[in-house]
Amino acid sequence: MLYDGHIHIGRGNADTTGLKGKMKKAGVDGGVLLSLPPATFYPNGQAETKEERLDNLFEWVGGDPDLFPFYWIDPLEQDAVEQVAYACEREVLGFKIICSRFFPGDVRALEVYQSIAANGRPILFHSGILWDGQPSSQYNRPVGFEPLVEIKGLRFALAHISWPWCDENIAVYGKIQHALAHRPDLSAEMFIDTTPGTPPIYREEALTKVFTVGYPVDDNVFFGSDCMANDYDSVLVAGWVETDHKIYDKLGLDKDVVDKIHRKNLLHFIHG
Repeated sequence: MLYDGHIHIGRGNADTTGLKGKMKKAGVDGGVLLSLPPATFYPNGQAETKEERLDNLFEWVGGDPDLFPFYWIDPLEQDAVEQVAYACEREVLGFKIICSRFFPGDVRALEVYQSIAANGRPILFHSGILWDGQPSSQYNRPVGFEPLVEIKGLRFALAHISWPWCDENIAVYGKIQHALAHRPDLSAEMFIDTTPGTPPIYREEALTKVFTVGYPVDDNVFFGSDCMANDYDSVLVAGWVETDHKIYDKLGLDKDVVDKIHRKNLLHFIHG
């Protein structure tokens, strides 16, 4: 099986059947669906309410056990902690955050991460260059996520291998996993989301570094596409999967490790 750990939802009517059909053409069996964004990500600030965004998210999930609902939250909104509680009541399986106007270690955001961790949910963060037309990438360098190491029980992933700061991503991963190994009851756990990100010319270099750096990565890397649920690009996704497989073959990764990247690690990220 192959899961896609990074699928965005755009405005429009939910079409679970159409999405699953396109995913099947790419050889994808399911994945993470990310809700409509909060107000920060609309030019006029006019976003749907939390109730509307969650209703829409679960319409897309459609009861399919292989589609995993994640709620996109802005941790600087005044009611962010209340949103976490409400989303968990609605049984979301995780949260999506993009640090577009604050550093990951902002004390206001840390409170929200702690609430998410206390509810046993993971966070999928954007990391790396942010193509939003604004000077915001400074907030998304991997080293900025170091403060999360001290959030007990938090599972978080940095998407896109943090391109172009892939080396920094791997270094932060090593630091956090080292802390987890030495104080498992007090530290966070980090995952690497290989969603491009990385343009084709950098893909082999980035994945080679991830899997040959010498850190224990086999259980903490998963695949994603960054595609839209509304128009899932089967050809693009199948192409990335093929590209990655060729790189994995070059690196000599065995089938068990590839299966973890494609399925088991995402399930571990979601459920712990």
